[in-house]
Amino acid sequence: MSTALITGGNTGLGAAFAQRLAAQGHNLVLVARNRERLEGVAGRIRAEHRVEVEVLSMDLAVPAERAIVERRLNGSVGGPVDILVNNAGVSTHELFDRATPAGLQSEIDVNITAVLQLTRAALPGMLGRGQGIVINVGSFAGYLGNPGSAYSASKAWVMSFTDSIAASLVGTGVQAIAICAGQMRTGRHIRAGRPVGSAKSPLWLEPADVVDRCLSDLRKQRTLSVPGATYRTAVNLLELPRRSLRTVARLAGHGREQQAIRVRAPKEPESPTVILPSVHR
Repeated sequence: MSTALITGGNTGLGAAFAQRLAAQGHNLVLVARNRERLEGVAGRIRAEHRVEVEVLSMDLAVPAERAIVERRLNGSVGGPVDILVNNAGVSTHELFDRATPAGLQSEIDVNITAVLQLTRAALPGMLGRGQGIVINVGSFAGYLGNPGSAYSASKAWVMSFTDSIAASLVGTGVQAIAICAGQMRTGRHIRAGRPVGSAKSPLWLEPADVVDRCLSDLRKQRTLSVPGATYRTAVNLLELPRRSLRTVARLAGHGREQQAIRVRAPKEPESPTVILPSVHR
């Protein structure tokens, strides 16, 4: 059985990914700060699906703890990881000028640095095996963020980063996809005391539905998954320029195979300099 590592795997979308992937027979490595909630999710999944579930209680904003997760991904510790779900994310919920520098740095460390470093740790092994999946959780806020929101900017980076990575993986057997999710009914909203929309609201999504849409889009070889008809309509318009740029990039040969060919191609010899004898009249 293959193994999936899920950050933020103890609640909300991360827990939904854990349930669905375990139901498909994948072993799991769940990463989050709260060990109690992690153990609770892990225990339920072990009992229900009879798969192996490792628990890593780590704070991805802390370099030393993030490095432990990197070692689990790059093969230094444990078996190979075939699916990486970069789901963990934090938000300061404050205007940029009012947020503390420490809070902003933590936001960047989790939302950007961890995504970059964990993906970098996982990809070489996946490419060597010729199979693997990287799922990066972005947000609709990455397109139309709240004014002064560093969170929105970080999620815009996640989607752009995934776009770039996916373009380099064509033909390798490894896939990368970004989820552009809108509002979801997760435990995070409830714990923060923020309201969630009614079951009939088209703007509020169930985590399990988001997971199902993502897995469906992966089967269709897509690099962007947008759950919810309302969000898809908006993103289809916002994505038009980027789709054109992707097409241009493919035609220009920016894929991994084309780059390798260019690197291996022999350099044409320079034309020798011919010195003609001078002629004196």
